[in-house]
Amino acid sequence: MSVVIAIDAGTTGVRAIAFDHAGQNVASSYREFTQYFPEPGWVEHDATEIWESVQTVLGELSATLGDQHEIVAIGITDQRETAVVWDRTTGQPVHRAIVWQDRRTAAFCDRLVAEGHLPLVRERTGLVLDPYFSATKLHWLFTEGGVEPGTHLAFGTVDSWLLWKLTGGTEAEGAVHATDPSNASRTLLFNIRTGEWDPTLCELFGVPITMLPTVLPSSGRFGITHESVAGFGAGVPISGIAGDQQAALFGQACFTPGMTKNTYGTGSFLLMNVGTACPEPVDGLLTTVAWSLGANELTYAMEGAIFVTGAAVQWLRDGMGLITDAAEIGPLAESVESTDGVVLVPAFTGLGSPWWDPYARGTLLGISRGSGRAQIARAVVEAMAFQTRDVVDAMAASSGTDVAALRVDGGASVMPLLLQFQADQLGVPVARPVVQETTALGAAYLAGLAEGFWSSLEQITENWVLDVEVAPHTDRRAEADAAFAQWHRAVERARDWATDG
Repeated sequence: MSVVIAIDAGTTGVRAIAFDHAGQNVASSYREFTQYFPEPGWVEHDATEIWESVQTVLGELSATLGDQHEIVAIGITDQRETAVVWDRTTGQPVHRAIVWQDRRTAAFCDRLVAEGHLPLVRERTGLVLDPYFSATKLHWLFTEGGVEPGTHLAFGTVDSWLLWKLTGGTEAEGAVHATDPSNASRTLLFNIRTGEWDPTLCELFGVPITMLPTVLPSSGRFGITHESVAGFGAGVPISGIAGDQQAALFGQACFTPGMTKNTYGTGSFLLMNVGTACPEPVDGLLTTVAWSLGANELTYAMEGAIFVTGAAVQWLRDGMGLITDAAEIGPLAESVESTDGVVLVPAFTGLGSPWWDPYARGTLLGISRGSGRAQIARAVVEAMAFQTRDVVDAMAASSGTDVAALRVDGGASVMPLLLQFQADQLGVPVARPVVQETTALGAAYLAGLAEGFWSSLEQITENWVLDVEVAPHTDRRAEADAAFAQWHRAVERARDWATDG
């Protein structure tokens, strides 16, 4: 049997999955890695540990597949904006990776806005001046992190780092330093209209353009594996790369403009395919490159970025000790009919779309003597749906087009309570496919398309099979709107909290 391997390098762990021609999961392996929080609002990863985790899961996957499977290609998908800087000669990181959730550059972003740079940034990148994105993290490394920029250093998001290691790991071994437009478009350094790195933006953030990876199509041959790669050795084509949310849009077969998906992961990211014409910036939302299937062929997406959804479940488990396993959240939340007025705004690292408030902080309101574990757990689940509605409403208002249906995936999408509550909040059907590892599947599809394993987008569309579709309760509209209004009251109390004085 021939398979395509996807490496899914997420925020809390890495997964390797083998997919067959029908887009079905043949085998997989997963490994978590360490999260570092050196100061409040700071989040870091050890890039070497990420690579070692990838080696582990590839070795385990190879052992499971044995000799009966031909590996056609490898695709990579990743956590996007996280910044990795390494030495080209040694192949070693020069600082811990600064994670997309990190808020340390909020004051720098404020300064850039005050100096009038936001319109230029919005027009060229489709993004906002927020600590979320890579360039502000690089500026911090060069000005406060003790890293001296130079031609001996390479920058990349996690996809570039893994591609470098998979293809040799050092300049002497011929390692490939490249990325794709979907990841490049998350750095604040890439002009999404020209499809190139922007010298003006590089100068604004103090990033030498020589440190940046070559930008290649999302579906195409990036390189081949080095002999040191665990399990598979040398010669396997690496032929697809996309940021995790764009990969999920691709894996959900959202190939037609207007099609929309939401991934409930560490955060939640709602993307709408808006076609091949780059739209003008929209307040509260991001414009991003979805993918490219050939040179100078960019497809765009409108995105709402929600920083904390599944991470709030981890907080219940690891921070509060209210659950011992993430799988407990659904049954615990369903054990009560309502939150009894408890509302959680999980702004642990600020608020993303449509608020873009890096100074917001997590807020738990409405607690009474009757409040317990179940009410708080249900408030966590409801917050996922409320934040999604915030983004959907903003998209509808800006585009003039209502979302007709929402395709969902990610770990939390297994919860019937979430799907029903989401459908009730949006007033539209929510559909979950049979294969829910759509982020990894999208990376596999991009790689497989490049190598002829799949021949067309139509063939991939045929692989999308509905598992569950949940319709909204039309008789609960007033109740849903009242809960949403209460949510907005809570958001206002969470906003602008972590400011001096």
